[in-house]
Formats: sequence, C-alpha cells, structure tokens
Amino acid sequence: FDTSIPDVYRYQIWKQDFEKSAPANLTMMWLSSDHTGGPPDRGGARMKKLVVISAGLSKPSSTRLLADRLAEATHLGDVTTIELRELAHEIADHLLTGFAPGRLRDALDAVAAADGLIVVTPIFTGSYSGLFKSFFDVVDKDTLTDKPVLIAATGGTARHSLALEHALRPMFAYLRAVVVPTSVYAATDDWADDGALRGRI
Repeated sequence: FDTSIPDVYRYQIWKQDFEKSAPANLTMMWLSSDHTGGPPDRGGARMKKLVVISAGLSKPSSTRLLADRLAEATHLGDVTTIELRELAHEIADHLLTGFAPGRLRDALDAVAAADGLIVVTPIFTGSYSGLFKSFFDVVDKDTLTDKPVLIAATGGTARHSLALEHALRPMFAYLRAVVVPTSVYAATDDWADDGALRGRI
C-alpha cells in the first residue's frame, strides 16, 4: 500500500480489497497506525488493548450481547467492556460540571489507552441513543484520532440499520477515528437465526 495516497482514495482502495477477500475474523480488520491494514504483526506492534463500549439500557440487553460476541470474535485477550448504563448519572454530572467522577474518569482513561474500540448502541428514533452520544460528548476531542473503531448497533427492525451509516459513521469520522468500512447491525429477528448473525460477525 502506498501511504502517500491521500486518505480519501486510500480508504476506497482498502474497502475494495476488503470486500474482495473479507477477513476470517475481526482480528484482521483492524488497521495499523499508518492506515494500511494488512495481517497482524506477530512482533506485537498491532492491537493489544481493545475497549468495547455498550450503550444498552436494559439488563440484560441485546446491545451488550452483540458487544460481547464482537469482542469474542476478535480473539484478543486484553478486552475491557464499558457499560454506559452504569455511568449514566456520572456522564450527566460531567456534562453539567465539566468534572469526571471516578468511574467515568476510569472509563475515559481506558478509551484513551485503547488500541481500538468496538462501539455498540441501540437505535432510537433513527439514530444512536442519547446516552451513547453523551458519553462521546465528554471524550476529549483528540482521544480517538487515528484510533480504529468498529461500529455496531441493535434495533427493532432491519430498516434502522442505515443509522450506522448516516449517524454513527459521520460522528466518528468527525472525531478523526479510523472507522472500519464494515459495520454490524442486529435486528430483533436476527436473534432467532443465530447462525446467520454469527456468520456476519
């Protein structure tokens, strides 16, 4: 891959190559720091710390279930899962005071230290949840720069899957993250056909 090619063109080339020969699992989907992709570096220069962010509101939730399955598919050992439901009050406090309480500070530090993120939100009214957006509103604006992010969502019907492209992807592009070209969406009916969903993951 010629890294002198502008990002906008490099993304299209990488996406075309990806669609021709999709990886066997998510470990192969993460991009290196120079955005060139390629196989994992056995010398340890590639992803080591993965943070999974779940914005499910119920307990248990299909959002958390999808987050866990995506994390499992990466076959990475160092995985930290952040349940935003448990941080809802602290996120609201931070928005009002500008101060991050203890558990929220730990979550923000984990995101900053991560080599990559998997983010999963339920889709409400055609977009990400307010809790999901509020969390990323309190993440420092430079934290996600050049950080690989896999976006995923759950919703009642397949019609809401487009929210991944018109809501989540633009938000993380604005935050200068490296958003993985593929995304994962699970509607209510998908859980009845577990084999097909696992195949997509």
